[in-house]
Parts: sequence; C-alpha cells; structure tokens
Amino acid sequence: MVELVSVKKEAGIALVTIDNPPVNALSRKVLEELASVFANLEDDPGANVVILTGAGNRAFVAGGDIKSFPKRLNMKKSELKLSNMENHEIYNQLANFPKPTIAFLNGYTFGGGCELALTCDIRIAEEQVQLGLPEVKLGLFPGGGGTQRLPRLIGEAKAKELMFTGEAISASEAKEIGLVNQVVPEGEGLQASYTVAKKMVNHSLQALSRIKRVINEGAELPLSSGLELEAEEFASIFQTQDVREGVQAFLEKRKPNFQHR
Repeated sequence: MVELVSVKKEAGIALVTIDNPPVNALSRKVLEELASVFANLEDDPGANVVILTGAGNRAFVAGGDIKSFPKRLNMKKSELKLSNMENHEIYNQLANFPKPTIAFLNGYTFGGGCELALTCDIRIAEEQVQLGLPEVKLGLFPGGGGTQRLPRLIGEAKAKELMFTGEAISASEAKEIGLVNQVVPEGEGLQASYTVAKKMVNHSLQALSRIKRVINEGAELPLSSGLELEAEEFASIFQTQDVREGVQAFLEKRKPNFQHR
C-alpha cells in the first residue's frame, strides 16, 4: 500500500509531508492517513511541535480530489452530509491537536488545502505561493470548514470576498489580511518553519497545550466564560511538575529542563 503521508522526526520536531502527485490533492485516503499520523504524534514524546507541508515545490495542497466529485452527484443528501461530517472530524482532530502546528506553504494552497492550513496554528508561506477558495467556480462552496474558520481568522467581509469571487491571492496579501504569519523567499520556507518550531520545542507542553486549548475554546465563548476557562487552566497548570521546574530554574538562573509533566 502506497503511503501518501510521511513523518520525519528530529530534535522534538515532526515534519509531516503529504505526497500525492501531481498537486497533493486532498483525497479521502490522504485525510485518513493524516488522522492516523496525528493520532500517533499526539502521545509521541519525540514530537513536541509539528510542521505540515506538501511534497515538491508546486503545491502545498491544491485542493480536494475533484475526480471523486462525479460519484457524489448520485448520492443522497443524507449520505453526502455524513461523508462531509466524517471529513470534519479529521479537520477538527488536527485543529484541536494538543501541540503547536505549523503549516509550511510551499506552493498552491487552494480549496481543501487552504482549509487544511486553517487547522494549523501558524502558517508560513513562500513568496510564490497563491492561496484561495475557488469552489464557487464549480457551483460549490467550501465544505472543509472554510466558511467557519476563515471568517474567525480574517473577519467576515474579507472571507466573503475570497469565497464569493473564488479568486486567488498572493502570499503577501495573505499576510496583510492575517491569513499567514510570515512570507519568506522561495526555497527558504522549510528553514523558516524549523526556526519558528525551535523557539517552541523546548517549552513545556503542559503550557503550550493549555495556551492552545484556552485560545481555541475561548474564541467561541463570551468574554466572561473565556476568562473563567483561563482561570481554570491557570490553576491546573500550577499543579504540574513543569511549573515547579520553571520557577526553580528561574530562581537558580539556569535554563529549565521540562519533562512535560
């Protein structure tokens, strides 16, 4: 069986690469392999930060597997919804993965690829990258979480513009609207992604995972409820061994040696 998703681990950083030529289309098999890979990485002590990218230099992920769309035309509405919700489970799994994730965008990032990038915490794009949600050109609309995650990230008006027109934008424009965090020269994206990952990898996962959870969940709550969630997690983190190590290291003027417990 051909594996479409590979993992390479080094110094606490896992590089997850989608390799589905020619443009790394986001087929159901790719999604299932991503789900399996991230499930394994969740409890892997050798992976504290994950970088997600596409093989080659043509595309991160250029969209969904459009060749599979014709068979959907004869499916019942209930079947289509169930299939889509199964995909959402995988997108949600990646979005709620309890470790920092970085999407390294090295080429076309369209449709489902853009939606996949939205599940990551940080997006780093090379300058030649184009991003977009072109589904409307097929009479469709984004069905991988794009209608929900993109407005929350960049605001409703700009998100509607991108989805209504279906037009692609450059990496630099994506940075201007907050869709990507960094834009770097062509060929330097992987190094830039590792540079960011190295700034996180030695921090306590007890802290990193709580930061991610409180931000993700708090964004859907009223401010008062979000602050209560923050207070709950702030209290719980003081029960960890890593906080004791961090405080002691500060007092002893040395670098902490976190055990992620």
